[in-house]
Formats: sequence, C-alpha cells, structure tokens
Amino acid sequence: MIRSIHPVLCVRSVAASRDFYVSLLGLSVVFDSGWFAQLQCAHAPSQQLGLVEFSHPSVPEAHRSLPRGALVTVEVDDVDVVYARAREKGLEIALSLRDEDFGQRHFMTIDPDGLLVDIVKMIAPSKEYEAHYQRSDTR
Repeated sequence: MIRSIHPVLCVRSVAASRDFYVSLLGLSVVFDSGWFAQLQCAHAPSQQLGLVEFSHPSVPEAHRSLPRGALVTVEVDDVDVVYARAREKGLEIALSLRDEDFGQRHFMTIDPDGLLVDIVKMIAPSKEYEAHYQRSDTR
C-alpha cells in the first residue's frame, strides 16, 4: 500500500532551492543535511518535496543533471496570494495569472534551476471541458 508519493528534484544548490520553496509556498523544512532537504506542508504532512544535490553520489552517475522538460504543479487554496508573493519577491513569471477553460486559475514561475513551477487553484471548467473530468469524491 502506498503511503505517499512525492517528487525529489535534482538541484544545483539545496539551500537556494530550499529557500525558494519555503519562501514562496510556506513549506517547512523537516530534514536538511546540506546535500538533501525534505520539505513538507504544515497542514498536510504527507505532501512533501525533496531536494537533492544533483551531483551527490546517491544519484546514479548517468542521471546527475538538473531537471528539464518537466514542471511541478502545486495546488493552493488562494493562487492570488501566492502570485502576489511571487511578484513581491521579484520572481520571474513565466506565465501570468489567468483562468483556463479547463478548470484552473494559475500562474507559472521558475525555480533556481529553471524548473517551471505551476501554482494552481482549481476552478469550475467551461461547459466544453466539464465532460472531460471524471467525477470523484476528491474533487
């Protein structure tokens, strides 16, 4: 039985990435060895993000690179507050805050290693997209 699934990002500087995610999202640091840090959401401890120095020996040598071709999506209660925080901190905004017909209000910023971070609040989809959603108790 799965207890949790969380990404671990390969990063150039654990400290810089840790500070970025703590500052932007309010995550708590639960472990930090310098080469690895584990962050978690205070009100949902199973929601975690790991950061590992990409050149650390625990990362297989053939995979020691920075993330590319991916994005991290973080669903929040109030995307407008996080957007204001990102702008206040002078973070690069890759996609301005907007509502999407597919049911998201979101924006994208960029972490210290160039990874896209998509900050999302779920909203009602347009009639066109509503039929694409599978109904469940988790929505």
